Amino acid sequence: MFESISKKFCLISPTILLALVAIFVICWAGLRVECRAVATSGSVVPVFRKALQYGEKVALTDQHGEHTYAHIHRLSGHLAWLMQSVVGHDSVQQRVAALCPNDVSYVITQWATWMAGHVAVPLYPRHPPSELEYFVRDSEAAIIVTTSEYANKIKPILSGQQVIILEDFFFKPSSTAEDLNSTPSLDLSASPPSPVPLESTEGRDNEFYAVSDAMILYTSGTTGSPKGVLLSHCNLASQVWCLHQAWGWSSSDTLLHCLPLHHTHGIVNALLCPLAVGARVVMLPQFSPGEVWSHLLSLDIPVQARVSIFMAVPTVYAKLLEEYDAHLAKTTRMQEYVRAVCKQNIRLMVSGSAALPTPILERWQQITGHTLLERYGMTEIGMALSNPLKGTRKPGFVGIPLPGVEVRVALFQPGQDQYQVVCESTSQGTKVAHNMDDQIGELLVRGPNVFREYWRKPEATQKEFTYDGWFKTGDTVQYTEGSYRILGRTNVDIIKSGGFKISALEVERRLLSHPAISDVAVVGLPDFTWGQKVAAVVVWSGEEEMDPVELRAWGKERMPHYQVPSVLVACPLQLPRNNMGKVNKKQLLTQFFPEAFKA
Repeated sequence: MFESISKKFCLISPTILLALVAIFVICWAGLRVECRAVATSGSVVPVFRKALQYGEKVALTDQHGEHTYAHIHRLSGHLAWLMQSVVGHDSVQQRVAALCPNDVSYVITQWATWMAGHVAVPLYPRHPPSELEYFVRDSEAAIIVTTSEYANKIKPILSGQQVIILEDFFFKPSSTAEDLNSTPSLDLSASPPSPVPLESTEGRDNEFYAVSDAMILYTSGTTGSPKGVLLSHCNLASQVWCLHQAWGWSSSDTLLHCLPLHHTHGIVNALLCPLAVGARVVMLPQFSPGEVWSHLLSLDIPVQARVSIFMAVPTVYAKLLEEYDAHLAKTTRMQEYVRAVCKQNIRLMVSGSAALPTPILERWQQITGHTLLERYGMTEIGMALSNPLKGTRKPGFVGIPLPGVEVRVALFQPGQDQYQVVCESTSQGTKVAHNMDDQIGELLVRGPNVFREYWRKPEATQKEFTYDGWFKTGDTVQYTEGSYRILGRTNVDIIKSGGFKISALEVERRLLSHPAISDVAVVGLPDFTWGQKVAAVVVWSGEEEMDPVELRAWGKERMPHYQVPSVLVACPLQLPRNNMGKVNKKQLLTQFFPEAFKA
């Protein structure tokens, strides 16, 4: 009963469709008609099409003001027409790179790209020019859309691409000599300089989007050059739908957005999900602890604009806790106010993109009354596992599969693609193999949420799928107590020492319960006797210097002896993390333990 509809469901024949529908009804009873329509009709409604039904409802609030669904749709249509004028009105599926700030210009560019039938390649403004150039060249982008703020960053990396600077298209002509000499600002209240036939961008039917690509997102490149993950409109529709079902999205929601817009977390979870259902997004230009708290606690705004959903990475929650301690926890009355407002106004707070330390979860619950919802996903699959919206959320666990997603825990034979299934799950239940309770293995994922291929890398794509079509996540997991627990990346977070398999994430969680450890990363070092030995890089906040002997003695009282780090190194200030809060452990190894890898 765990066989799912093929990832190619959008292209299959009507006869096979009928058979799959029958299987779908039997295996996925309880799923709503909307998902069946997406999965079986060969028709996908992209987010900008849904905007038409929301009309003058506010879609997004940013530093420029409020923007309605209708206004964003209209401006996106103008920009789509300009894109087609640049590459040819009959051209489709060209790559359009976007280097935009966190504001409505990003949404306009994204929608315009899809209206014109092209593939969006979002870029991150904080990436160095060399990395931006790699993404532009690798994706073979035909157009780069940016703002005057980043125009100079684009110039050095150009190699024949057409450039659209939004201020040159959406602007209000200056009337004074002083204004003419200044940099134009984005003025979305003004019309584009010439009338545009919007119907030229609306001629594609929903069947076009069912079989076409939508976006290329680049991986972090920790194991080599970054790979472009090619996501179809079907993939995005599935990813958005399952989160709507699992997290109870509605048009009355308001999400506070402070995440980067080149990553699944910021794009799918925090932008497409609310906009697809007619909700409101309040978008900050960048993360600021004070600004986030101001929005979370604001009561001087209309009820319909008050924040009801917040999503962030663990590092953000850590920074918010620091801000709370510095400015909001000074009196008992203020502490009670923070907790009361968060409980009353906010219905959901989510943490993801990196492992959530238990002390952060517990402290956040104490001050806000919210137990952060942990979930699991990655660029190639969107979200796959989630703790329940209503129900018990256990620290360190990421719940069960989202609707429409299948997962397996697999034991692979060394050097072979053959594997043994430990357990297999859908949102409807889990089947555990005989005598395999609590067994750990690699997480496999299958479903319409899973990407089709890495851009222009067929060999890399083939390597990441099993012979029978499951995506290999590279993460080691355990199904126990009715929920999945992520133990870490198989290649860097699973330490094999003296016959024991040790989860680096589990050791990190235990060490973070020490009052003087504010951050930590655990890695495995080569060892002749034990195979690997456990090493920890610690950010120490105690008044006295860290004593490795005392710290190991403290650890032996709280964890199995084989988990206690035999090597402890103090790290000044903070661990090196990427923009999504993840520590690059391969970089950490070369930085702190270079001698361990010398020949």
